[in-house]
Order: sequence, then structure tokens, then C-alpha cells
Amino acid sequence: MTAPPGRRERKKAATRQKIADAALRLFLERGYDAVGIRDVAAEADVAVTTLFSHFASKEALVFEQDEDFEQRLTRAVTGRAPHEPLIPALRREIQAMVRHCTARNSAPIWRMIDGSPALRKYEESMRLRHAETLATAIAADPGLSRSTTESRAIARFVVDAHALAREAADPDGAVDEIFRMIEAAWEVTRPARPA
Repeated sequence: MTAPPGRRERKKAATRQKIADAALRLFLERGYDAVGIRDVAAEADVAVTTLFSHFASKEALVFEQDEDFEQRLTRAVTGRAPHEPLIPALRREIQAMVRHCTARNSAPIWRMIDGSPALRKYEESMRLRHAETLATAIAADPGLSRSTTESRAIARFVVDAHALAREAADPDGAVDEIFRMIEAAWEVTRPARPA
């Protein structure tokens, strides 16, 4: 069991959230390209250096849950019960993430992302990073016995499933459809059992 965060960690998390909330509010009110880092810092009542100690770039302000997304994918691999199949664990996590991203209050954010070349480029690089992290977790699991290439391919499919389902007219149906294909690909690469 992990210890609850101390006062310093709570204060740091609160400042990070205050900055992210201020940024999102400004981006949605004025448009992403019309808002600068100094505008966000002023709105959050923090110094620009404080903003950059929490977020590496302007794009990162929009994807403030990026690190959590990556950790959740990794935990779906490393935190599943012994002998629990991998693909259903990943499917549950992607399903939860897609539902979060397709909630009614998320639509304006995704319209903003889809309308900005800088944000789309950032999202693509973020997805590649998530896929590499997930692939590393899959390849490191001795119970899965998959090659690096197989692990990377499945990880990319899983991460892309999130983006494809988020954009679908029926996100839940899309997750089901995509994960049937992922499951089939995973089964095809299953190592042969000794006779």
C-alpha cells in the first residue's frame, strides 16, 4: 500500500491542476493559437518558470493527463491478476479511457485538438511514446513470451484503438470490433506449446 502524498506533493499537484485548468479555459475561450504561455501563467497566477516546471510545452498543457494515460496502460500489463489474459486487461483500460474521452464535456477539447496541426502532431508523438512504453512492459513480462517486434506491434494496435474508437460514431462498438482483431493477432503470435 502506498503512503498518501505529503503536503508538498499535494501543493505541487494542486498548482499543476490550476495551471492546466487555466490553460484549458483560455484555449477554449480564445482558441489555442491565440493564447500564449504568458497568458496562461497570468491566468493561473504563477510565474512562467513555474508553468514550465510542471509542463514542458504549450501542447503539454492540453494533454495534461498524458502521464496518467501511459501509467494506466503499463499497469494494465503489470498489475493484472496472475494468469489473467493480457488482451482483456488492455481492452478494459482502453474502454475506460475512451469513455472518458468521449464524455460530452470532452467534445470541445477534441475539436480544438483536431483543428490544430501542432496539437495533432503532439498527439501523434505522444501515441508513439505510449506504444513504446506499453511494448516494453509487454516484452518484459516473462509469462507472455513475445518478441520485441510482436510486443511493439500489439502495443501500437492497442494505443491506436483508443484514437480510432474515440473518433467513431459508436465508440463502445468500435472498441469491441478493434479488440476482436487485436485478440486474433495476439493469438496468431502465441508461442507453440511443446508436445
